[in-house]
Amino acid sequence: MEKPEQIRIVEALLFASDKPLSAIALAEYLPEGANMDDLLAELAEEYQKRGVNLVEVAGKWMFRTAPDLAFLLRKEVEEERRLSRAAIETLAIVAYHQPVTRAEMEEIRGVSMSKGTLDVLMEANWVRMMGRRRTPGRPMTYGTSDHFLVHFGLDSIKDLPGLAELKAAGFLDNVNTSRLNLLEDTKPTEEQPELPGS
Repeated sequence: MEKPEQIRIVEALLFASDKPLSAIALAEYLPEGANMDDLLAELAEEYQKRGVNLVEVAGKWMFRTAPDLAFLLRKEVEEERRLSRAAIETLAIVAYHQPVTRAEMEEIRGVSMSKGTLDVLMEANWVRMMGRRRTPGRPMTYGTSDHFLVHFGLDSIKDLPGLAELKAAGFLDNVNTSRLNLLEDTKPTEEQPELPGS
């Protein structure tokens, strides 16, 4: 199969899909040995100056409205319910501190969290359960989903703004930043190691 035909197949698959597709998923429909990186790069270049662009988000590919035309579609979109302040704070804590338990979220926020706050974020498919921590009580840990990355146009969680960027934008003017650990290189350990003989 010739390269132009392979590009047409990739284009059709991406256009018809209701969710982003990985290069691996796309390769299943192409002959063995097809160079997905080349095909996707060429297709992205073709769409660069069109009304929709081919973009990579969360390691997957999808068509998105060109940023300079987004204002045209905003008129058609219904205004959705805004998140509460508690939900926004909780989402930020999950994004920057994942994997994080409910008790840790409450400790960082300094207030008890209603069950509905986490439910709203999980219904929006922005937060997901990641598993249980190997500590007494085996608390559930939470983290962001691929849907969160797609919605906010991030390729990975590392693309979130860091402490310096947030300060420069004025978002942390009235915040005590001594307890924040935004995007540090050290990741919290998800689980404790197995005990000998367990």
